[in-house]
Amino acid sequence: MQDCAVRTRHLILTLAASTLVLSGCTGSSGGDKGDPAKLQARLSEAKKSLDGAETITISLATDKLPSGVTGLLSAKGKGNHSPAFDGKVKVVTGGASVDADVIAVKGKVWAKTSFAPVYLTIDPASLKAPDPASLLDSDTGITQILVKTKKVTEGGKSRDGSDVLTTIKGTLPGSLVRDIIPSAAADESFDVTYRLDDDNVLRDAKLKGPFYPNGGDVTYTVKLTTSDTAVTIEPPTRVGR
Repeated sequence: MQDCAVRTRHLILTLAASTLVLSGCTGSSGGDKGDPAKLQARLSEAKKSLDGAETITISLATDKLPSGVTGLLSAKGKGNHSPAFDGKVKVVTGGASVDADVIAVKGKVWAKTSFAPVYLTIDPASLKAPDPASLLDSDTGITQILVKTKKVTEGGKSRDGSDVLTTIKGTLPGSLVRDIIPSAAADESFDVTYRLDDDNVLRDAKLKGPFYPNGGDVTYTVKLTTSDTAVTIEPPTRVGR
C-alpha cells in the first residue's frame, strides 16, 4: 500500500513537471512576440508579391466617418502600377454620402455620379480623398507601409475560413499615412495591423488614427488581391467641363 502511494506521488510530480515544461514552450503570449527581423522580412515579401502583380484589386473603406467630416468612405476597384485605377468611390460631404464611378490615369482623376451624364475632372484633395491611382504606385502608394512599419510585433493567429493567418502589429508615422489619406495628421502616430497567410500574402490591413482634424480615431480596412492578367485603363471618352 505504501509502495502504491509512493508511485502515485511520483506520477503527480512527473505530470506537474511536464505541465511546467509545456507552459514554457507555449508561453509566447506572455512576452515573446516573435523576432522583429523575421516579421519585417515577411512584410517585405508581402510587398514584393503585390508590387510584382499585373493587376491589383483594392478595397479601402471605413464603417463611418465622424460627424461633420468631409472625407473618403470607400474606394473599390482595379488598377495597375502605371499607376491607374477604375472603380467606385464613396465620399461624405455636406453630411451626405456621394457615390461615383472614378477613373484615374496619369495624375488626372475623373468622376461620374449617378445624376451626371458624363465624367467630370475632379480634385480629390478637395474632398479629403486620395487620387486612387496613387495608392497603387509601387514606391509611394499603399504597399510602402509594409516596409516602413515601426515597432513590429506578432499579434497571434486567427482564422479566415480554413486559412490560419498571422497577425503583425506596428505603428506608422502620420507623414507616411498622408500619402494614403491627405488629411491624416502628419505629426501623429497611427496603429497598423496586418494579417498574412503562410505564403506571406497580405490578406488585409487595418489602419487606425487621426485621419481627420478634430475627428478622433478612424479605422480604415485595406484589402488587396492580385492577378497575373493585365488590365488596361484609359481616360474616359465622354468628359464634361
